[in-house]
Amino acid sequence: MTGFYSCVSENKSGRTDTFSSGAISFASDESFSPIIEEIRELFEYKYPDAKLTPIYTNESEAVDLLMKDSVWLIVTSRDYKPKELEYLKAQKQFPQSIKMAYDGLAIVQHEQNTDSCISVKDIRRILSGEVKRWDEIFPNSKLGEISVVFDNKRSSTVHFVEDSILGGKPITAPGAFAVDSTAEVVEYVEKHKEAIGLIGSNWLNDKRDSTNLTFKRGIRPMAISTLDVATPANSYKPYQYYFYNDSYPFTRTLYILLNDTNSHGLPTGFKNFIISQNEGQMVILKSGLLPAYGNITFRSVHVTDE
Repeated sequence: MTGFYSCVSENKSGRTDTFSSGAISFASDESFSPIIEEIRELFEYKYPDAKLTPIYTNESEAVDLLMKDSVWLIVTSRDYKPKELEYLKAQKQFPQSIKMAYDGLAIVQHEQNTDSCISVKDIRRILSGEVKRWDEIFPNSKLGEISVVFDNKRSSTVHFVEDSILGGKPITAPGAFAVDSTAEVVEYVEKHKEAIGLIGSNWLNDKRDSTNLTFKRGIRPMAISTLDVATPANSYKPYQYYFYNDSYPFTRTLYILLNDTNSHGLPTGFKNFIISQNEGQMVILKSGLLPAYGNITFRSVHVTDE
């Protein structure tokens, strides 16, 4: 990777970190932790003089940390809001927004739920409380009332649902509730056949988890259709190729939000590493997400739940 050098950066804060050395903390929405951890570990392996301490939290808290100058870099599924940009610029700061990848909001279900295709319309009906039972969508279903579990009530998942699926309206499903982490969502759906969980698709290919968090535990992503009647032929799962060709309807953009007046410091170095085509973007590609940069060719497509 080009651009990394060892000169000591100078600024009024007295910081001595460089692109490839020093110690900082950064924040990320917890739902992106599998892919961020993989990239962080690779960065520290390549640059042993650098120490990156992650703060995995909900999206709202991550943004708050950035706005309060507690961290200089965060990973989120949204860009700066206009008022946030105005505030930071008024403080003589230089906020940057960089696209890093595309993932999908996955709707995961118990493996014994045989109704594996669902429409965006029906997902919206569930989340708004219009539909409360499985047999209201699938007449032959014996599963009873639908429960919907989220990772955190202030997470990027909840924000995406309210903004992009419900058109700015709140989640009003009586069977909806939030836990504290994505792992808890997976655990709940694993134990409750009537449940669906909403998680970031990077958890479906978490190579750090020796237990194979999703599929080995009997949980699988539902296939989603933009048509009113979902069938296997018109429904798509949250896989890389379907992000690429815009078939999957719940695709999200992942952003690096950077706010550091020291343009030669470790936050910028880590940002550069993440968006480097031969390093961070390669990790993203191999993880099953879609990189924001680089030429990608899909010679064949074969996706399974195994």
